[in-house]
Amino acid sequence: MTLLRVVKTLGLAQLQDGGRFGCRHLGVTQGGPLDWLAAGLANRLLGNAADACVVEIPWGGFSVRAEQDTTLALCGADLGATLDGKPVSHNASFRVRAGQQLDCRSPRSGVRGYLATPDGFKAPRLLGASATVGRERLGGLQGDGRSLQLDDQLSAGSRRPAPVSLSPDDYFDLSAPAILSMLFAAEYAQFSGHSLFAVTNHSWAVDNRADRMGVRLTGPRLVYQGPGLVSTAIPLGSIQVPPDGQPIILLQDRQTIGGYPRIGALTPLAVARLAQCAPGQPVRLHTLGQEAARQQTLLWLQRLQ
Repeated sequence: MTLLRVVKTLGLAQLQDGGRFGCRHLGVTQGGPLDWLAAGLANRLLGNAADACVVEIPWGGFSVRAEQDTTLALCGADLGATLDGKPVSHNASFRVRAGQQLDCRSPRSGVRGYLATPDGFKAPRLLGASATVGRERLGGLQGDGRSLQLDDQLSAGSRRPAPVSLSPDDYFDLSAPAILSMLFAAEYAQFSGHSLFAVTNHSWAVDNRADRMGVRLTGPRLVYQGPGLVSTAIPLGSIQVPPDGQPIILLQDRQTIGGYPRIGALTPLAVARLAQCAPGQPVRLHTLGQEAARQQTLLWLQRLQ
């Protein structure tokens, strides 16, 4: 049965679940929510699995009308959401009655909001997931990789859990400076000493050339001094440095292999925080050891249980 009907969209909102794994040898990328923490927390509020299918809403401009009574949850960016014109609590779940309209407006903080429903939105699973990847025409409501469109009908489970809210400690303070943890990567020792100093001691700005594939940062020019490279696999959060010296941080829809040198890689938590950074926003990078990064990730994953 139809649970929600799309009545307004900028053409950017997509269905995303935990993403595809074990397919990169086929040239198929991961997909999944850019802010995996916000998506998982929205699911937690409804008692769903952390990787249940949600709607990722970049930049707001998205509205749905309820076709039946339900409970929904919104996490991540503060989209100034209203239900029939009345404000909806941020990072919380809430009751919705049949006929009511949920409007997600321009972000007041952050970039991407995540809308969850009991048991997750229903969509075809292709190569093990429903995650939308437009470049590969894979996933989403019809399985063809398109974003949600006007009059699309979304279905989900029939449970109606009681509304609850997140603790402020459960999620990022999006008003605070964005400090992104990174580990040094394969070619870091072949960058100039000035570059190794600059990467963590200077501020960077998020460039307007940013999408689900990657985010370019602008700042000091990083200089690679090593030999040419053979293309290799690219993990989530890789910080590649092309010849112009401006790093590109690769995200969930990244290509599966690449040949630019890598000075580092963001931790999973830093990837989620970067997903909420708007063009022009300053960010800082700082290094973290491998074991510290592992413990940090495990700690936050526990919050999704």
